[in-house]
Amino acid sequence: MAEPQQEKRAARRFPLRVPVSVSRDQTSAKESAQLRDVSARGISFYLDSAVSQGSKIGFTLTLPPEITLTESIRVQCKGRVVRVEDGRDDGKVGVAAVIEEYEFLPEA
Repeated sequence: MAEPQQEKRAARRFPLRVPVSVSRDQTSAKESAQLRDVSARGISFYLDSAVSQGSKIGFTLTLPPEITLTESIRVQCKGRVVRVEDGRDDGKVGVAAVIEEYEFLPEA
């Protein structure tokens, strides 16, 4: 019998369904993505088209009060794609990225 896989994540993940906008390598165009979950170190979301593992991305999302324990906070992040998963029935591509930099944005 196979041993259960050991959890490698060091930070708690929060399953959220909030809008996230993603910009890819050196393009200013933003595309909407469907967030799966987020932690202090990474993010997981679904895109309409493929992205390369290892590529740089930027993303902006609003963390709700359930996460921040205060008010909603907009966060702009820069990161790197660490995993790409194909094969969803709706054609979307699963993307996991590590957060390398982040900045809290002022209220709009």
